[in-house]
Amino acid sequence: MAETKIVLVIDDDPDIIETVHTILSAKGYVVISASSGKQGFEVVQKINPDLVLCDMMMEAIDSGMQTAQQIKRYNSEIPVFLLSSIAETMAATTQIRELGFIGIIQKPVEPARLVSIVQSMIG
Repeated sequence: MAETKIVLVIDDDPDIIETVHTILSAKGYVVISASSGKQGFEVVQKINPDLVLCDMMMEAIDSGMQTAQQIKRYNSEIPVFLLSSIAETMAATTQIRELGFIGIIQKPVEPARLVSIVQSMIG
């Protein structure tokens, strides 16, 4: 049996967390959530997830960027994706990787794209 993969969703919007959880758990992933960057980083330290999806604007405008950078310093092997309604705009004007993200997932989440990205990153 294949190893269960863990996806951490860091977002302060419970509807986004529920949507991502529904989509990915239906595909066999374990989805854990955190509602702030601080809480998300604490979860990373405890469980070392296979993939992180992180909103940009939570308790502070750039808290997602700070969280992504913290995660990268802690374990650079964990892929961190920006999960945001401003993702496409940011990608056009910013080097996402310099902010600590490996890629972007635009809100509202498109289920097939989300699954495709997660499967390509962690199986």
